[in-house]
Amino acid sequence: MSVVRAEHISKTYGDHQVLQDVSIHLEKGELVSLLGISGSGKTTLFHILSGLVTPEEGRVYLGDRDVTSTPGSISYMLQKDLLLEHKKVIDNVSLPLVLKGVKKKEAREKADPLFAEFGLEGTQYKYPHQLSGGMRQRAALLRTYLSSSGVALLDEPFSALDTLTKSSIHKWYLEIMQHIDLSTLFITHDIDEAILLSDRIYILNGKPGQIRDEIVIKEKKPRGEEFPLSEEFLAYKRAIISKL
Repeated sequence: MSVVRAEHISKTYGDHQVLQDVSIHLEKGELVSLLGISGSGKTTLFHILSGLVTPEEGRVYLGDRDVTSTPGSISYMLQKDLLLEHKKVIDNVSLPLVLKGVKKKEAREKADPLFAEFGLEGTQYKYPHQLSGGMRQRAALLRTYLSSSGVALLDEPFSALDTLTKSSIHKWYLEIMQHIDLSTLFITHDIDEAILLSDRIYILNGKPGQIRDEIVIKEKKPRGEEFPLSEEFLAYKRAIISKL
């Protein structure tokens, strides 16, 4: 059974239909990317998956549970890290637990052991402005994990990072996904990023947005440094560009 399924999702705002009959699924341990031009409905689909927006048609399932219009069932990390500057990093990270009714001390105790796994050891009692961009994203990802049910929706989480930092965090994120048994749906505008990270890529395009294709990346992860220079990589890229 898929860990997440969206079945026949349609959404309209006023006279503007944003999504039409969109169905996608995420299997356990997968990283699946959603690629499409601006305005094709990617973020709207994520709002529906996370329960923040109700579709006119279609349902969202987490395992065998219908979570349509149920916020908090599937974790959602936006492009900006949205760390609260006046709170220590450990309190930013453990905030989802506090919002669920866990006492602050207990929430800190649950979050603290994960700092080392996320490469954040020693930052617990710093403030967000004291962290680098890459470290802030790790903190935001840890916060997302603590509020998750083993599934994360990430909306362009690495787009603000420089090339070297992005490359490093890509490698780290794939390792941490495997280590903590996390499955990920991922919005990106970066075709190279999607090919490097994904098990599968959905092409969402058109107005209203529809799934135009599903591309399976067959090479095993982690993919070597030579992969972006290979003919196989370029073939995937050409296939994707032809669908956008």
